[in-house]
Amino acid sequence: MSHHLRTLQLPPLSPKIPTTNPHSFSLHCFRSGFRFGFHSSVSCGCARQTSPVRFSHQASLQEEGKPVSLYLQPVSSETHFDLLLDQAQRLHQAVVVVWMANWCRKCIYLKPKLEKLAAEYYPRLQFYTVDVNTVSHKLVARAGVTKMPTIQLWKDGKKQAEVIGGHNKAHIVVSEVQEMIENE
Repeated sequence: MSHHLRTLQLPPLSPKIPTTNPHSFSLHCFRSGFRFGFHSSVSCGCARQTSPVRFSHQASLQEEGKPVSLYLQPVSSETHFDLLLDQAQRLHQAVVVVWMANWCRKCIYLKPKLEKLAAEYYPRLQFYTVDVNTVSHKLVARAGVTKMPTIQLWKDGKKQAEVIGGHNKAHIVVSEVQEMIENE
């Protein structure tokens, strides 16, 4: 029995945001008008794809063009963060920034629920994620983040509101985030 996995390689939905994980693969199935997307990581190192993909504004499940879940766009640096705030300000839009850490279990559990929430508010609101371990501590301090996960609403270049999600169950945090957005 072979210990190597074979992956089905079909055309990616969005080649714009490649993953940095060389052990990632995507599987896309098309059936009766629905588009299913699956993204997973394989830690054994035996499954590799030459052009890995992550979903940007493409949904993991689409029905009649309405996304059910959206990939939270990563922020890679303080400059990137400033650019996205400037762009949102020019467009007179608010953005939701989710501050997480890859070691935080609550963050990992909450992320798919926030991706579903991002789909509900798309295109009115853009959702971004910041891994606090990959950006400068100066940026984290500037945003006032002290606990993980922290979900903030930014508008006109300023933080308007935030929800700290580590103390509640995920469905309560999602409700608090919805309330924060609606009160914007």
